[in-house]
Amino acid sequence: MDYSGKARLGRKTKDLAKHLQPREIAVIDHPDLDALGAQQLADCGISVVLNAADSITGRYPNLGPKLLMERGVTLIDRLGEAIFASINDGELLQVINENVYRNDALLASGRLVTVEIVDQLMEQARKNLDREVSKFVDNTIAHIQKEKHLILDNVIIPKVRVNLAGRHVVVVVRGAGYRADLEAIGSYIEDMNPVLIGVDGGADALLEFGLKPDLIIGDMDSITETALGCGAEILVHAYQDGKSPGARRLSALNVDYKVFPAPGTSEDIALLLAYELGAKLIVAVGLHSNLIDFLEKGRPGMASTFLTRMKVGSVLVDAKGVSQLYTGKAGLLHVPLLIAALIPVILLLALATSWRDLIRLLWLELRLFLGGL
Repeated sequence: MDYSGKARLGRKTKDLAKHLQPREIAVIDHPDLDALGAQQLADCGISVVLNAADSITGRYPNLGPKLLMERGVTLIDRLGEAIFASINDGELLQVINENVYRNDALLASGRLVTVEIVDQLMEQARKNLDREVSKFVDNTIAHIQKEKHLILDNVIIPKVRVNLAGRHVVVVVRGAGYRADLEAIGSYIEDMNPVLIGVDGGADALLEFGLKPDLIIGDMDSITETALGCGAEILVHAYQDGKSPGARRLSALNVDYKVFPAPGTSEDIALLLAYELGAKLIVAVGLHSNLIDFLEKGRPGMASTFLTRMKVGSVLVDAKGVSQLYTGKAGLLHVPLLIAALIPVILLLALATSWRDLIRLLWLELRLFLGGL
């Protein structure tokens, strides 16, 4: 390959994706590139990603490199930490095969990630998965003992303006597959008018689909200023001592918020809040739900998530399940269809039938039509 473009540097992939423009070259430092990070990069319309780190080590089957290739993005990794010192943001680079040049001077050489490399390391990762599962489970069990009282007993739920009692609630995290989940439950949201909770970037996900969140919960590190200004009530996830880096950002932006001190992840406390405030049903969109999700998030265990899911499990359902089970309501769209279907019948019967028989036949026709909806 031979490609030229402006370099755009970012230590955190999710932050870089906010500013990356089409045809720019993304320069990242992301070991075991995860699916969400890869998706965010690909969505920017770029063609080349340069990774200082190893994009797939074989420790576990991370999905980012494969996703980039499926989106037609060239990935070159193992370029080394020095590439960040060698390149300035916005400089014009030329990438030829696995080599990176500036003004014909070679800056770094790495590994061109191919389908064969990914397949080989994914096979290695699958063989290594049992070891990772064992470590993950051990860590989870150890932290469950420490965190069970904090999660199950001592979380103080803040008061919010919107009433959740007896209502359906949709909790949206901008995890891998969130778009498919939101598309799948579009008719459910339209018919049931649930309370919408965006967890950090999940608020942007809702706005992307033309939906306004009622609540935003998180540490505010991956949400845009547009979402923060959409009018939703904001709860900043804080440490148990009340300290919150996210609160500093909101204060600087002059955005109103409440602090929600709690252990665990922001998606955990979003579920707890909905449950404790009496939600009838909680629908999860894009939430982390399996081992690969958590490993890609960089978490060595899932104690808080395990405890939270145990507590709220009676009212929690995945969006994919809702899309399979929800058939929707007969809406106003059926009214003109009903009228259109009955007009020729009315005309025909009016010409050939007494009024009493006409009414009886019309009633029968109506029952048959409604029975088919």
